[in-house]
Amino acid sequence: MHEEWQEEVLAEVRAGRRISDRDIVDQVRRAVLMQRLPPGTRLPEVTLGEVFGVSRSVVRKALTRLASEHVVDQRPNQVARVRAPSIEETRETFAARRLVEGEVAALLAGGLDAASTARLEQEVEREIEAHGRGDEPARIEHSLAIHHLLADRSPNRVLGAMLTDLILRTSIVIALYKRPSLGSCYLEGDHPSLLDALRQGEGEAARRAVVAHLESLEALLDLSARETRIDLMAILGQADEAQA
Repeated sequence: MHEEWQEEVLAEVRAGRRISDRDIVDQVRRAVLMQRLPPGTRLPEVTLGEVFGVSRSVVRKALTRLASEHVVDQRPNQVARVRAPSIEETRETFAARRLVEGEVAALLAGGLDAASTARLEQEVEREIEAHGRGDEPARIEHSLAIHHLLADRSPNRVLGAMLTDLILRTSIVIALYKRPSLGSCYLEGDHPSLLDALRQGEGEAARRAVVAHLESLEALLDLSARETRIDLMAILGQADEAQA
């Protein structure tokens, strides 16, 4: 059974809507974040072109964007692959995010406007609800929305831009290396604690909440090597259509 996002892509292809390189970027990135494309997965241009019904030039543009976002590795005369960050890079990425997001949270404590606070409260509630009904893709989306809101509202725009990049990089690492036996990376109480500190204007408490949250996430990773055969057609949505 296809995920909702896969069905949307297929519907667009069937309807003849022009698929852009941005569409491909969004779908591949989401497949990685939803843990459907493991580290090291080959992404041949020809296969991606067949999946999305586009030319290789469009696929190349998409892969270039994905490489700039640290989602794939591109090397001359080699097939692009989903990134497989080293243990050292993974640790350094989490360390950088703790520093940057901790500072952003401290700066934002007591400074969020009513609309932003309401949006944050809504995303925290929706994450809890999604976890309760076992909807992991939705839970991940709401969790990411919480952190992206902090980045977007950062009083320091440079730190905000850095945080946006680090959110994606750490999210990909979590998706790639989450322990196989772990159904969800949900950490009960973490986001509500952060929300409380932000509402009450407690900057250091907000910083500690972010640091504790990220340390807990890092502890859930399994950084051992994995080898997996992947069917891109099945994952990205075209295999079943060919049989229809």
